Amino acid sequence: MRALLPVLVLALLPACVAANVERSARPQARPDAPVSGDFGTWRAGLEARAQAAGITPATLATARPYLRHLPQTVALDRRQSEFGARVWDYMDGAVTARRISAGRAAMARHAATLARIEQRYGVPPEIVTAIWGIETSYGANRGGTPILASLATLAKDGRRADFFEEELIAALRMVQMGKVTPARFIGSWAGAFGHTQFMPSSYLTYAVAANGTGPADVWADDPADALASAANYLAKRGWTRGQPWAVEVKLPQGFDLGLTGQRRTDWAVQGLAPVQDRLPQAPARLVLPGGADGPAFLAYGNYDVLKEYNISDAYVLALGHLSDRLAGGGALQGQWPRGDRALSLAERTEVQRILNAQGYDTAGIDGRHGPATVAAVQAWQRANGLPPDGYINAALLARLRR
Repeated sequence: MRALLPVLVLALLPACVAANVERSARPQARPDAPVSGDFGTWRAGLEARAQAAGITPATLATARPYLRHLPQTVALDRRQSEFGARVWDYMDGAVTARRISAGRAAMARHAATLARIEQRYGVPPEIVTAIWGIETSYGANRGGTPILASLATLAKDGRRADFFEEELIAALRMVQMGKVTPARFIGSWAGAFGHTQFMPSSYLTYAVAANGTGPADVWADDPADALASAANYLAKRGWTRGQPWAVEVKLPQGFDLGLTGQRRTDWAVQGLAPVQDRLPQAPARLVLPGGADGPAFLAYGNYDVLKEYNISDAYVLALGHLSDRLAGGGALQGQWPRGDRALSLAERTEVQRILNAQGYDTAGIDGRHGPATVAAVQAWQRANGLPPDGYINAALLARLRR
């Protein structure tokens, strides 16, 4: 949950990427303009707002030396490409032979802990380990930035000021509750921390001690509390024990692509066949992240639970596929359309603008291609005699411009 922001970034830490990917944080942030004025004046206002939210003067006095401005954090926050990463590019970087090998070794070392976590929360070892692997490379890249300073900087000068101020006040509440001292409170420049990269608000809501006693120490070299906390997060968000996250499938000749995105149980009747294993008898929706010519997946309820951890489909696909590989599964059989380039933010926004102008509602024009935009694309494709797979690329944009 590198936040989930890890929330936030597209390129700098393993989990901070998106596909025409956007990382998100829990709760989702809205983009706010940086706050004007000098840092000292802003900090005085922040302290007043924090006290109104229940943070004591004593806590603020303890935290004040750490509420400082980090120019490098501002630079990192602004070093964002206008181009989203392609799903397969993100997966290539996230699911490597080295990460698979290291993950299997980590699962073996922590087998007893992971077994207890699965028994309690219903989340299998390979899923928990995959989160750990993608977020911090199994604890190797947990970050060394003072969290209070990074959150203060982003609340003052970042692109999501209101969101980060809320997280900063949550972080101060953690200090006030004795969860962590300011000096030990370190993590990524984007404000997430621990083996599985929680944001402060998520820590306060979902962090648990693996042994059931004491505060969750997600900073310790022993990852037990962080892994249990990640599993608790998924369980509280609705993880279904014994159900897969998704299954790669083959589409039959003449398949009706208009069924893409629909949640149903009769996929076998529709002619879909699993590439490996079997098709569970549970509701699932067809996902075509690379269009009709790319890999196809039936996404079950647990896919959507993983999106609660990180809203990016690329992240979920990478995490899920890594978990399959950790459990002994093979590589994907479908081939990605690697010749397609990533669209810029301006182009992604243009897709939505044209669709809305033609009467296809995308529920906003923000460059983020969520379910509403995909549904609008499918409707437009169907109306124009094209395969309605909802896939958005440069070729689709060229057709829309005609």
